[in-house]
Formats: sequence, structure tokens, C-alpha cells
Amino acid sequence: MTKKILICSAWPYANGSLHLGHIAGLLPADILARYFRLVGDDVLFVSGSDCHGTPITVRASQEGRQPGEIAGQYHQEFVDNFAGLGFSYDRYAATIDTAHQEQVQEIIRHLYAQGWLYPKEQEQTWCEHCGKFLPDRYVEGTCPRCGAKDARGDQCDSCGSLLDPSDLEEQHCKLCGHQPGLKKTQHLFFKLSKFQKEIQELADQKDSQWRVNAREATGRYLEEGLLDRAISRDIDWGIPIPIPGYEGKRVYVWFEAVLGYLTTCKRWAEEKRDPEAWKEYWSQGATSYYIHGKDNIPFHTVILPGLLLAIDPSLNLPDRIISSEFLNIEGKKLSTSKNWAVWLPDFLENYPPDSLRYFLTVNGPESRDADFSWREFVERNNGELAGAWGNLVNRTLTFVHRYFDGLVPGGSNEEGDILLGAIKALYKTVGNLLEEGHLKEALKLVFEQVRACNKYFDSQAPWQTIKTDKDACAGTISVCIQAIINLGVLTSPFLPFASIKIFDTLGLSSVSWQWQTIPQGGQVLKPEILFPNIDKEVIAKEIDKLGK
Repeated sequence: MTKKILICSAWPYANGSLHLGHIAGLLPADILARYFRLVGDDVLFVSGSDCHGTPITVRASQEGRQPGEIAGQYHQEFVDNFAGLGFSYDRYAATIDTAHQEQVQEIIRHLYAQGWLYPKEQEQTWCEHCGKFLPDRYVEGTCPRCGAKDARGDQCDSCGSLLDPSDLEEQHCKLCGHQPGLKKTQHLFFKLSKFQKEIQELADQKDSQWRVNAREATGRYLEEGLLDRAISRDIDWGIPIPIPGYEGKRVYVWFEAVLGYLTTCKRWAEEKRDPEAWKEYWSQGATSYYIHGKDNIPFHTVILPGLLLAIDPSLNLPDRIISSEFLNIEGKKLSTSKNWAVWLPDFLENYPPDSLRYFLTVNGPESRDADFSWREFVERNNGELAGAWGNLVNRTLTFVHRYFDGLVPGGSNEEGDILLGAIKALYKTVGNLLEEGHLKEALKLVFEQVRACNKYFDSQAPWQTIKTDKDACAGTISVCIQAIINLGVLTSPFLPFASIKIFDTLGLSSVSWQWQTIPQGGQVLKPEILFPNIDKEVIAKEIDKLGK
């Protein structure tokens, strides 16, 4: 039975190029979307660029440009880079889109009319030196919970705690470095505290469907008690608050960014000329996946559910939370300010996208912080992709052209039947692992069978049997071809570019998540190199770029 699957991946700030840390947290979304489509489910995969965050105004100020110019530039770069990586979004939006802004304003009017928003005067951080109210991210200092020196006024990335600027010790203005003060101002607050019970019930209900870090972090927030949060800010860049008396204020980015999932789905439906189509993906009968890094956990497990409950209690709340840990670079914490990062545009200019997709899956931060090492990246590409998977495909299909006129031979043998049986069983095993968010284990199981196929090829020695027993040789090669096409399907959510080449070479115009068979006598095209070897000399060159 076809299921409705909603896949939402976090919105990166459009204030600079994407780096591998971003991709490590977002890649599972595309893998899942591709898998569910192969299964035959009805998938809606959405995301977009967060164009109203404080990081954008900081970048604009540093470069003497307008925030909209910065946001537009990096949004387009994101679109191009995600396409280069093979991300198969159904719609990738931006918070500067008119449709998003209008829908957010309509939601604010609705929440205000329903009593979920209320005015409250508060003291907000004010920098006398800059002569302006400071957004929370413009205030930096020491985290009161873990002691990290680089905490921001909205959140500490080191321990994940949600903060207010007043919580920070040793505060300073991010712009000028001076110690800020306080000044009274009035804002609209969202009654998040009213949903403590419902969000606790959601967390308890989804205990086995959210990753451990999401469960633990959400438990801490709930234990501390949920607090109402301001949805407005005294800033110039953002969506105007559509409530009389708040004309000079803008929507706080935490509020509008998570609503982007909903606004993007609605816009997708409008573009299909079926304005109600989005509702099926937000119904209780659908299954939703939210994919992001661990610094985004509270926004998806606490704030988003609270907003959805206030907007419309019938909307489906997050089912699966796939929240990754952090990715380090060469054993050190990733730092964009120190250029200790591997930037995606540079990477895509020089290396195949499938190689990165493979590495960030088998060596990604799925359950703990992981490390990107250039040496390990090159070794895995050359040994596991080129040396194992690429080699199996190339030598098998080259053999078909050399000895069987480019036509699929027939036959099998006992060892081959056992091998194909093990591969066939992977469809269910790997599918279950993917649906549960265990992507690393799923891909490792597939590559165990890649290695088993190479071992089978070697043990059968077709280069000898072609001279002594052509029928036996034909059986060996037939088994390898059936193995290759099915391993191609099993790897396609992870390695889409290589799999498409395999399908084209073997004459398959479409595939699904079930056993595939290439008929005897089928035409096989000459194989392309799936994974070029990467020269080991790049290791030192790439490491030398870091921190400069």
C-alpha cells in the first residue's frame, strides 16, 4: 500500500558557502527520499535557504552589502551545489520568497486572533556603542551550563542549551566587542509553555523513533520547563510583523524558519494546481522525517510541535527525528571563521559527488561526532568504491564484451544461487534499517555483498573456465550480472550517479526496490569507469589549505 512520506531537511543559513559539516547532517534526507520513491511510496521532500538569520546581516555588514544581496547569492549557490550532490528535492525554497513571507504573516494573524500570541515588555540587549538593539546571535559570552566561551545569546552549540542573552556570562557585542546593556522594548510572545504536556506526550510516544541525542536533549528542555518565546525582534532585516503597533519589528528567525516546511509544502501544492494536495502529507496517516544536525534539535522537537499544535491540532507532528552529531575536520572542531572547513563548492569542482555521499554515510556523525580525514577519504574511494564496487562492475561487463559479444549469458551454479539469495534478502533488511535511520549499517551490509561478489568472481576464475568449460563460465558471469543490477538498486539511494550509469549500461529504464532480473541475451553496453582513483598527492595539498 502506498504511503505518504514527508521528508524535511534543515534550512542552511544563506550567509556563506556550504561545508561538509552541513552536508553530513542533510544527506540522510536525500537517501531516504530516494529509497521511499524506489519502494513506491508517495514522497514530498522539501527544504530551503534560511535568508533572514542574523548570520546574514553580520556577513552583509562585514562586506558593506545589503542582506538581500548576500542571501540571494548564497541561495543560488546552495541550489547549484545541492543539484551537484544529487539532492532530489521536490521543492527547495527560500525564506525571502514572497509566498513564504505572506503565509508566515497569515499564520501570525491567526495565532494572534486565537490568543496564542501576546504582548510583553522586556529588557532587551542594547549596545550603546552601536546604538542598536542586538539580536540574540549578536550577543556572545560564556554558557552558564557548560562553560563554553563561544555561546550565543540564543543557543550554546557546545551543550545544545536554549539560552537568552541575559543567561550569558561575560557578555560582549559580536559587532564591536563592547559589553552591552539593557533597554526596555515590547514584543509579541508565543505561548510555548502551554504545550508542555502535549510535547511531553509526543516525546514519550516517539521514544523509539527519535535518535538518542534528540530524545535526551528534548528531555532536558522539558525537565527545565518550556518558556514562552518572543516571535518579534527589533531588527531591520526580516518579515514585517503584520500586527498594528509592531510595524517597525520583524519576525524572529526561529519562528519563521521552522514554518518553512509547511509554507513550502503549500506552495508546492499551488504550483501543482492542486492547492489542497499538501494536506495528505501533513495528515495523521502520513509519516514525517525531519533531518538536521544536533544543534537544531529543539527547533524540531519542541518549537515546531508547539507551533503546529497552535496552528491546527490535526497537523501531524514529527514522527522520525534523524539528528546527526557534529563532523570534525582532520581531528579538530570545524571552524568557518578559522577556515578549518572543507567547502562544498571547492569539493565539487575536484571530486565525484558519490564519493562524498559514500564517505559521509559510512563514516558520518550518525550517533557520535565523526571526523573527515582527507587520507581516509582517498583510501575509501580508491579501496571500497573504485577497488571493490567499480572493479566488480568493470571486470564483469568487460568480460561480457570480450567473450559473449556484449550479450548477457545464462546459467548459474550452487555458489551463485547462495550469493544471489543473500543479496535478495538485503532488500528487506536494508529497507528496515533505512526507515529506522540506521543508514551507516545499511550501506555497510550492501558493501559486504559487493566484497562477496568479488570473492565469488575470483573463486570461479572465469578467465580460466572460458577456455575449459564455457557453460560454467557463462553461469558465473550471469550470476555476477544479476548481482550487479541488484546491488545497483540497493546502492542507488546512496550513490545515485553510479547507479544510473549501471542501469543505463544494462538497459534498465526504471527500477524499483525489489529483485531485478536482466534477461539472457540482453544487450550490455561497454562499461564506464564508475569511480576514478584519486591521486594520493591531493591529501597533503588539501590539508595544507585548512586554516588559511
